[in-house]
Amino acid sequence: MKLAAAKEMKELDRRAIEDLGIPSIDLMERAARGVAEAALSLLPEGKGKYRAAVFCGSGNNGGDGIAAARMLFLKGLTVRIFLVGSYEKLTPDAMEETRCLSECGLVLEDFDPDDPGQVTYAKSCHVLIDAIFGVGLSREIHPDTRFAAAIRLMNDCPGKVVAADISSGVDADTGRILGCAAKCDKTVTFTIKKLGQVVGVGAEYSGEVICHDIGIPERLVAELGCPAQTVEEDFLREALPGRKADGHKGTFGKVLVVGGAVGYTGAPYLTAEAAVRSGCGLVFLGVPEKIWPVEAVKCTSAMPFPLADSDGKIAYDALKGIREKLAACDVLALGPGLGRSSELTKLVCTLMEETEKPVVLDADGINALEGHIDSLDSRRGRVTILTPHDGEFARIGGDLSSGDRLSAARDFAVEHGCILVLKGHRTLIAAPEGNVLVNTTGNSGLAKGGSGDVLTGIIVSLLAQGASPIRAAALGVWLHGRSGELTSRRLTPYAMTPEDVVASLPEAFFEIM
Repeated sequence: MKLAAAKEMKELDRRAIEDLGIPSIDLMERAARGVAEAALSLLPEGKGKYRAAVFCGSGNNGGDGIAAARMLFLKGLTVRIFLVGSYEKLTPDAMEETRCLSECGLVLEDFDPDDPGQVTYAKSCHVLIDAIFGVGLSREIHPDTRFAAAIRLMNDCPGKVVAADISSGVDADTGRILGCAAKCDKTVTFTIKKLGQVVGVGAEYSGEVICHDIGIPERLVAELGCPAQTVEEDFLREALPGRKADGHKGTFGKVLVVGGAVGYTGAPYLTAEAAVRSGCGLVFLGVPEKIWPVEAVKCTSAMPFPLADSDGKIAYDALKGIREKLAACDVLALGPGLGRSSELTKLVCTLMEETEKPVVLDADGINALEGHIDSLDSRRGRVTILTPHDGEFARIGGDLSSGDRLSAARDFAVEHGCILVLKGHRTLIAAPEGNVLVNTTGNSGLAKGGSGDVLTGIIVSLLAQGASPIRAAALGVWLHGRSGELTSRRLTPYAMTPEDVVASLPEAFFEIM
């Protein structure tokens, strides 16, 4: 599904109104209907007379709220409508909706945070509608304003909160919180989901996001250039590599995993095990000689082998053995549990620069690029997938200071000619062409050491089986997150482990086969 930024939505509305002649008030009425329906769906059963409070700004987002208030009133609810903005600044459509409101005997009240009657009423409501700011908000909301007071009041109320188009205070482009924001149970967004509802903290503040059709023709939406999209089922099914009925273990790819160190025996094992569980035909695991006996006991499907050792870590002298094994493999996974040393930095950079094989770089493989980003740049035109968390991303030059993770991921992928999987809540998959995919699966149970190693194994396995690089990365992230969700249902986010996530992969595969 496409994700729109504020400027794209403004252009879409302009084209619908000016080029196609769709009356803007008609769009507002349809938008309000979606908001009202969502509010009605949240009402508790058996509570008698329902009460609603609607908080409106002066713009067209406020007009959506005013119209929704009228619709709720006509459904039998007790409704009060509080204008947080200025009456003099109401847009023409919002003014028309105010006129319609008055015909129903309702009044647009000035919001006064010091009015105990307004506060008491709001706190008695079953549902509240946030229609203060739309997608155009880009400035911080000052804490001393009525806008901030209205948002704080909604957040303090026990009733359910529904946002019209976007939660007030959420940056539509980045998901940043602009000072403060309404914590919503549902957001009824119009035509296309917004970036800020899917990425960043804005995803948490948006609650359940419902995309509501307000009558803008589909062809206009199809022509709209959007900076990102979510990973959806159609994409996943197309990305899943096929399984030939007459295939053999060589048909389904050969993976080489290189990693591990004394004290870090679990990481390479998890990567290898996930690769096997994700369909790879042959998985080889190169580890330091000192931990090889441990991996040999752990692995029953993957094939561990010893590499030259230096103080419990892989030595640079292991390069010859890695080259020989990699020559017979399709993809290299480099970094899980690798550790850090000058020898390892030299080893990682050498492998990055010389191999033509696709490389999935994780953990300390990524850290080895700190101060050596030229080794990554040397692979432009070859397949390289990096899977950093925010800290690792910062070490290799990623800039997250603006709070815009999506732009930071895109800029890095384009600059360095790689696929970047920026892990975190709503993991981002950025391609060197500038496209970005947003994953929406996963949960807090994945926030444990070893989870990233599992993800690397899934991605490298899909690559070896023939999935295109961007599809392998996106499908791998989705499967990893979905397996986490399925595991959490059985074991809770507290008790689940990365090994449990690997065990849940079959269920996740079943859902998209």
